Amino acid sequence: MLDRVTPKNAMLPALDLARRIEAGELTPAQVIERCAEAIAARETEIGAFAHLDLDRARQAVKAPGLKDTPLRGLPFGLKDIFDTADMPTEYGSRVYPGHRPANDAALVSMIRRAGGLPIGKTVTTEFAHLDPGKTRNPHNPAHTPGGSSSGSAAGVAAGFFPIATGSQTGGSVIRPASYCGVAGFKPSFGLLPTIGMKCVSWHLDTAGIFAAGVADVAFAAAAVSGRDLRVDAGAPAAPRIAVLRNPPWPAANADMNAAVETAARTAEAAGASLRDIELPAILGDAYGIHRLVQAYEAARALAYEYDRHGDRLSKNTRELAESGLAINVADYDDARRITKRARQALAGLMDGIDIILSPSAPGAAPEGLGSTGTSTFNRLWTLMGPPCVNVPGLMNSTGLPLGVQVIGRFGGDRAALGAALFVERALGRR
Repeated sequence: MLDRVTPKNAMLPALDLARRIEAGELTPAQVIERCAEAIAARETEIGAFAHLDLDRARQAVKAPGLKDTPLRGLPFGLKDIFDTADMPTEYGSRVYPGHRPANDAALVSMIRRAGGLPIGKTVTTEFAHLDPGKTRNPHNPAHTPGGSSSGSAAGVAAGFFPIATGSQTGGSVIRPASYCGVAGFKPSFGLLPTIGMKCVSWHLDTAGIFAAGVADVAFAAAAVSGRDLRVDAGAPAAPRIAVLRNPPWPAANADMNAAVETAARTAEAAGASLRDIELPAILGDAYGIHRLVQAYEAARALAYEYDRHGDRLSKNTRELAESGLAINVADYDDARRITKRARQALAGLMDGIDIILSPSAPGAAPEGLGSTGTSTFNRLWTLMGPPCVNVPGLMNSTGLPLGVQVIGRFGGDRAALGAALFVERALGRR
């Protein structure tokens, strides 16, 4: 039995808040205080923040004209791999305690320019890899919130802020969004800048956004990037959906398979067209080389930390670097060539369809805090670079969220968001 998600704390829908601020029904200062109340009530239990500075936000919210900016002065959580000059940036690592960068990451500056107010840095796994931080899942604190963008996804779900940044190298936006029951948007590779974001893999690292629902992440992405990404102006068109039922990797569990089937049939009943799809062999090959590309590049991106501070790194991060150093350059170059051919095959596969529908994760958030789950259903799409959206709205019989993943065409971010909104609304009417 699949039910609708009903989180303990009401999330803060960014688009509705922005509209109410614009209409004069609400002020940015009042939104800050709503966040402060939620944080006071649950942060000790959830542990979403690596650093919190509400007082700075309370001062910043007094700036004239803030309510007339694209983001209307809405609070943001910033994953602690984005550099900030006015708050510590520790990358989830013992190598950088109290580290203060000289300047903001490009995306942070874009958020500030658009009228977003960072209220703190959110917990990340060490260097956005595997080692969990302190964050717990707001739906059940005995379960992981996912990773590596743990604090951002959990903070949105708990109502600590309406919008947060994340990043994805394997599955670090889509998976925690699924586990925490929020919308997660991994844009097409390169749409949002990663300058000033701690690099792990320069061909994979992708900046993303979390918010309560699909229209909210689309609104936030549009406001920050200046692109035409909003999808709330009217009813989204019925998409042509291809359902990926037999992927070349381990299957999802029964609950997640049921969630995808529910989403597909509900969308079909609302007017979408459905057909099954199978991935060509080259995409199966690409799935298998994601780890090679990540390890090879991580060994070089984290060379300073490994060479100078290897004793402070976690076992998982050291093993990642060491496995990357053991990879032959010719094998890496061959992997890049396979990646190029696979992207061409994916572009051809998308002819005649608008989106691929698949699980966001193998199942609901696993119990325990020793792991953030696996990127089984995400890593191929990170390597390929198309836009991906976690559509929230379903949960299993124990009350844990189950997200379904919408995968669009590379560069077709607005269309992917529109299709995701169609699926989300169909589920909402169910």
